[in-house]
Amino acid sequence: MDMQALRQEQEQRAAEVVRTDAIDVMPPRLIGGADVGFEQGGEITRAALVILEYPSLQLIEHQIARVKTTLPYIPGYLSFRETPALLQAWSQLSQRPDLLFVDGHGISHPRRLGVASHFGLLVDVPTIGVAKKRLCGHAAPVEDAPGSRQPLQHQGEQIGWVWRSKARCLPLYVSTGHRVSTDTALQWVERVMAGYRLPEPTRWADAVASQRTAFLRWQQNQR
Repeated sequence: MDMQALRQEQEQRAAEVVRTDAIDVMPPRLIGGADVGFEQGGEITRAALVILEYPSLQLIEHQIARVKTTLPYIPGYLSFRETPALLQAWSQLSQRPDLLFVDGHGISHPRRLGVASHFGLLVDVPTIGVAKKRLCGHAAPVEDAPGSRQPLQHQGEQIGWVWRSKARCLPLYVSTGHRVSTDTALQWVERVMAGYRLPEPTRWADAVASQRTAFLRWQQNQR
């Protein structure tokens, strides 16, 4: 494992991330959600991608890809492990989203290349990172009321928002993935909420990946 080469590639790609708004279709007609997990003790990487209509947020397409994991777990380099499965799932989609939400970090990463930025760059789609845990940086405590937020700071710059999506739930970490600004990222996360902790695109991607009740019920209704 050539860690120096990985780090150089990471730093190079991070420099290519567009942190300003460059969303071609506004408002987006189709919104995507992505979720990655691992099976068989990490030997298989599983990626789920969903497409929702906007503004109805109705699920209209879903794809799952399972590929052999090619990289061991290395903290800070997880995107290299996750993107092959995401690219496979992406190739299976019959339509492309105008805006994509990824369960994971964008630039809120020590070297500014979480999976949302890495994958957004590879497919060149406006992308937002929505993570459940902090990877780096610091923020003031977030108030308990839904909608409360604090800027996430790291090494003298704002790298995202710590945002309370729902009362009595841990906050989310929202950041630029690619071609979306920090403020716009949070605005769009707010627009695709439906009363749960997670925004609908990543909530549905997780439901598809894990065969949750909501997705099984949706499948029943399609028959």
